[in-house]
Amino acid sequence: MPAVFEFLHRVSADELDAMIQHVNNLAYLKWMQAAAVAHSAAQGWTADRYRELGAGWVVRTHQIEYLQPAFAGDEIVVRTWVADLKKVTSMRRYEILRQGSDAVRETKLAIGATDWAFIHFATHHLKRIPPEVAEAFEIVENKPGIARIPILPKSP
Repeated sequence: MPAVFEFLHRVSADELDAMIQHVNNLAYLKWMQAAAVAHSAAQGWTADRYRELGAGWVVRTHQIEYLQPAFAGDEIVVRTWVADLKKVTSMRRYEILRQGSDAVRETKLAIGATDWAFIHFATHHLKRIPPEVAEAFEIVENKPGIARIPILPKSP
């Protein structure tokens, strides 16, 4: 399985902001989460497998930088990859693009990052990421052509 996962999506009218008729910012967040879940499942870590393990991922922070709007009917691709994996956390990065035709190149719509924490489901406490989970994902530290979105400073 490639280290950079691609999640395809066609923008629906119900994802638009009613006033300005382009995609609502929350839709981008949903696409990022859907891409992360699909990537994990493609690597063999489905929701059922995490339930069997009794542990899994929760979001600590999301960051999105919006570059261009998306509209109903757009064919988009969310590219996602694991940028780092620590004892109990993982940084996942994303780029969201409008797919182009042969004559038109892709348009980068947004870039983003999610800081995930691995927790024990019963206690909700942080849990060390098991080797079998960590080994399922290849780390892509600096994907060529991607401007790194800065990480917010930790809260006091």
